[in-house]
Amino acid sequence: MAKATKKQALGRGLSALLKDPSNDIKSANDKNADQVVGNIVELDLESIEVNPFQPRTSFNEDSLRELASSIKELGVIQPITVRKLDFDKYQLVSGERRFRASKLVGLKTIPAYIRIANDQESLEMALVENIQRQDLDPIEIALSYQRLIEEINVTQDELSDRVGKNRSTIANYLRLLKLDPIIQTGMRDGFISMGHGRALINIDDLSDQLEIYEKILSENLSVRDTEALVRKFKNPTEKSAPKKNGAPPFAKKAKKELTDLFETSVEVKVSKSGKGQLVVPFKNKDDFDRILKLMKGEE
Repeated sequence: MAKATKKQALGRGLSALLKDPSNDIKSANDKNADQVVGNIVELDLESIEVNPFQPRTSFNEDSLRELASSIKELGVIQPITVRKLDFDKYQLVSGERRFRASKLVGLKTIPAYIRIANDQESLEMALVENIQRQDLDPIEIALSYQRLIEEINVTQDELSDRVGKNRSTIANYLRLLKLDPIIQTGMRDGFISMGHGRALINIDDLSDQLEIYEKILSENLSVRDTEALVRKFKNPTEKSAPKKNGAPPFAKKAKKELTDLFETSVEVKVSKSGKGQLVVPFKNKDDFDRILKLMKGEE
């Protein structure tokens, strides 16, 4: 407990130092800069502005409220990171969810690491840190990669070294930005996966992309189904592979009944020997729990 008290006292002491106009620190070479940079400082929330370079553009309200509840109970465990703009003025580099949640519960101050960086360095720090640590959707990641390449002026190979990802992975994300904006929005909202998007990229015309996208949604097509549909669309004269023998009547009947029961496209596979398996897809944990309850007869 003594260590925690000492740490908090240190943060308050540095806060007072930063509010003294005679000690305005603008660079790493200024007097007392070594006491501030790299240390945790309690900053007024009102003195911090949101980072315009933040790649995350939407925040889940339920998740934010859960974090706010945790902060109200336990405080801000992980400090945010800010850069100094001017006297007693700061800008977020990372930690916007913690910043928003702290304001939501009415906190006046927040623990922060202070960095002195120019706009280019701030952009790079924000984007790289978010790519590595935040649960961004594929389009947000792609946009972050694109901004790093364009605004920091790095190649895909250099970006690969900085973010610790293979160049091919970065290229696959960037290609998603060639999709129609409606499809990009659908991916961000979770209607289709990155696998669906990667298949649709092979269609050049945006209107054709949308036509297939609507078919994916209406028929609940898997990634493999989508890839086959795209191949057929690009090569309409290509002969389809010979169809396998159809499932026996009992399997077809079970497939329909289970699909209706679980409200998801159930697959029933039966081999020539009579052995088989059921495949029941689910969208997320909530959907999995719903199906499990149906299996147990609890709904």
